[in-house]
Amino acid sequence: MRKFLRIALKIVFGRTMVTLVLLLVQLSWLFAVYRWLGEYSEVTFFIMVAISGALLVHIINKDEIPEFKLAWVIPICVAPVFGALLYLFIIGDWTNAGLKKRLNKIRQETAHLLLTDDKTKKKMGVSNAHMANLSRYVEQEGGFPTYGNSSVTYFSSGEEKFDDLLEELEKAQEFIFLEFFIVERGILWNSILDILKRKVEAGVEVRFMYDGMCSIVLLPYSYPKKLCTYGIQAKMFSPIRPLLSTAQNNRDHRKIAVIDGKIAYTGGVNLADEYINKVVKYGYWKDVAIKIEGDAVKSFTLMFLQMWNVSSPGNEDYSKYIRQNEKHTIRSSGFVMPYGDGPSTPENISETVYMDIINQATGYVHIMTPYFIVDNALLDVLQYAARRGVDVKIIVPHIPDKKAVFALSRTYYPDLLGAGVKIYEYEPGFIHAKLFVSDDEKAVVGTINLDYRSLYHHFECAAYMYRNEVVAEVEKDFQETLEKCISVDMEYYKKIPILQRLLGRVLRLFGPLM
Repeated sequence: MRKFLRIALKIVFGRTMVTLVLLLVQLSWLFAVYRWLGEYSEVTFFIMVAISGALLVHIINKDEIPEFKLAWVIPICVAPVFGALLYLFIIGDWTNAGLKKRLNKIRQETAHLLLTDDKTKKKMGVSNAHMANLSRYVEQEGGFPTYGNSSVTYFSSGEEKFDDLLEELEKAQEFIFLEFFIVERGILWNSILDILKRKVEAGVEVRFMYDGMCSIVLLPYSYPKKLCTYGIQAKMFSPIRPLLSTAQNNRDHRKIAVIDGKIAYTGGVNLADEYINKVVKYGYWKDVAIKIEGDAVKSFTLMFLQMWNVSSPGNEDYSKYIRQNEKHTIRSSGFVMPYGDGPSTPENISETVYMDIINQATGYVHIMTPYFIVDNALLDVLQYAARRGVDVKIIVPHIPDKKAVFALSRTYYPDLLGAGVKIYEYEPGFIHAKLFVSDDEKAVVGTINLDYRSLYHHFECAAYMYRNEVVAEVEKDFQETLEKCISVDMEYYKKIPILQRLLGRVLRLFGPLM
């Protein structure tokens, strides 16, 4: 009985319960303000209605995709005052403005460390003028250059990446940087933590950062303090503070590991056991990742340090973590262009890179994505590519982790199939890979889903590989994964329960906010 009471008290007074209660209080506060405005005086209420009208004019004239506009126009028209209050609270982004300003300042301070060298520029210009132009765009708008003298190793599963990461962590001599969206205690994280403890004792600098959403369910709010007792520098990115924060949408969705400035990892694999199939939640969990060696590691090193220092500015000597003009034993042909994206960048780099791949394709574009919730612009280029004869194939999960999002994703099937896009559902389970590969010469692997959250709200990262040997491995994995998929056609779509299809159609109105 005492044990039961202790567990019950822990649940009731734990961080998760408190957070949920505070979120309800926050919504109640908005409703209370709404009612007060309605009851206090007709003049005040009329002023708020006028503000709602002004907001509608503002939204319609914003330089923003139509889907975002529609998602806010509807609630403001249906409930003018409450819709306006909600818009001002969420889109006002009061608590996140400082973060974006600090991050841009840090990027300016570190810009001289991330430049495409003249030799690489010349080689790209000779190889392909379009690639040189794309590289220039990403460097100007995001601050991330393109590199030669870099090699890439591709992992077709979380298990492969995990085994390799453990080996490389054991070899660390100077520093280890880890940045992840999800961390959950279990086989994967405990194995890594054991190594980190030993490395700290051996004098290796270890920094670990994870997204603040983990504090709601997966980890105690004080977990960074516990890690600090082991000598690990640890922090949460943007901890959830429901009564004070409007930044819930702007999460750190990146997965980055950097070891000694010589090796970097990215991809879809988080630090939880389902990513290596030690825990089975949605059938087999299919994920992918890459390991980068050579000059291109610089970008991931700076990407981590920029985000690390945005929450605790200090006098960081960034240059001491950057390997300059080193000779690498492993060389590779082609180019590697790591890049980051997020709400603080002036351009929507993630979607632009994806659309560029689709628009430039002449033979095929093959895609894996766990979620498919896109704007009309991206939908149009996919349809146009298929109509002009490009082999466009998209693999999505058959067993979803979020049923509402899955129902919404399936509403795109008729439009895509009608244009000739081929759709497949991964029958063994859940696809978490974020992968583009095209024409045997270019591929992107990273953290960027085909949904509004990744393309517009989250901080993300990826690596674009051009005429690099690893592209063939990415395409081979796509073809092997395709053999385990269900081919989707209109007959298949019509067999989806009608209530699921209707739910998806309704949710599509609010896709940009999901």
